[in-house]
Amino acid sequence: MIDIYGDLKTKDHLPQISSRELSDEEVLVELSMIKKRLGSRVVVLGHHYQQDDVIAYADITGDSLELARKAADLKDAEYVLFCGVHFMAETADMLTTPVQKVILPDLRAGCSMADMANRREIDVAWSYLNSCTSEKIIPITYINCTAALKSFVGENNGSICTSSNAEKVITWGLSQGEKLLFFPDQHLGRNTCFKLGIPLEDMVVYDPRQRFGGLTPEQVQKAKVILWYGFCSVHQGFTKDHITMWRQKDSERTLIVHPECNFEVTQGADLAGSTSFIINHIKAAPAGSKFAVGTEINLVNRLAKQFPHLDIVSLSPYQCLCTTMYRIRPRWLLESYRSIERGEATNVITVDDVTKKFALKALDQMLSIS
Repeated sequence: MIDIYGDLKTKDHLPQISSRELSDEEVLVELSMIKKRLGSRVVVLGHHYQQDDVIAYADITGDSLELARKAADLKDAEYVLFCGVHFMAETADMLTTPVQKVILPDLRAGCSMADMANRREIDVAWSYLNSCTSEKIIPITYINCTAALKSFVGENNGSICTSSNAEKVITWGLSQGEKLLFFPDQHLGRNTCFKLGIPLEDMVVYDPRQRFGGLTPEQVQKAKVILWYGFCSVHQGFTKDHITMWRQKDSERTLIVHPECNFEVTQGADLAGSTSFIINHIKAAPAGSKFAVGTEINLVNRLAKQFPHLDIVSLSPYQCLCTTMYRIRPRWLLESYRSIERGEATNVITVDDVTKKFALKALDQMLSIS
């Protein structure tokens, strides 16, 4: 690559060119320069689902909770550029110090699953469900949700969980009450509860788009677990037909999927587990092992490059891409760096104090369990 700015190193001398006008190569050149200039003042966090040209500039990579935890340890960093989606940046803001600023390079990087549970719908559901039964309902939310939902769970003495510790947290929840309300991913909830021995007939789905969530009082009274209707659009791209295809095509290939996949897929696969579970299992596999992986395509492709002695492909013949995560591009990362250097940081993510208080209560509950 050519250093388009020659020996000019100070921001006062840098051409005022919008990153929209730069070529992709020029963006990468300036991004490398500005990252070096700002040094440890800025830490870039890159989620596993990010594309490689963003991960190349990440100081730390991981899943959402892992990145937030590591951000909390970065006491000297003034700015945290979170290359993930909105709810992840919210969690990072809650865990970092008040003087640190968390920035999301593109505010359009949201999460369709997180958006499937807004606070108004949650409050309506909570009121209705509790009117249907005298039994105690414990709310549990997957960490892949908004700060508002995390706060609701904290207010009502529930807990957050991750795909790694969902079994422990759900077991705790059922020890605290007679029923469980699991947000927002119905598939993680169903797969985990079934694994814990709860039959499918003891689970019902609350759909906020329907009157009373589509549930009668009798259904609520009978249920052990009430699942919110939400789902991950990426992991719904994997189907039972894909399982059948690989069984017929290559019976020796290990099928490993994320528990956000639907019940038929997780039951048909050889293994199901969190992102870290998938990574660690593949990392430990002997040379020549073959995998079809049911999770986001950027991670699958990265694993294939990282472990060339293994045969790693996607479970689906079609690209299962997190399109909202894909909104984070190097040129938007550059814009974030430029705004910091100008002293007017943009796209700063801030969670209000009341929401933060109860959301952290739910997070602390999870940490005490696991």
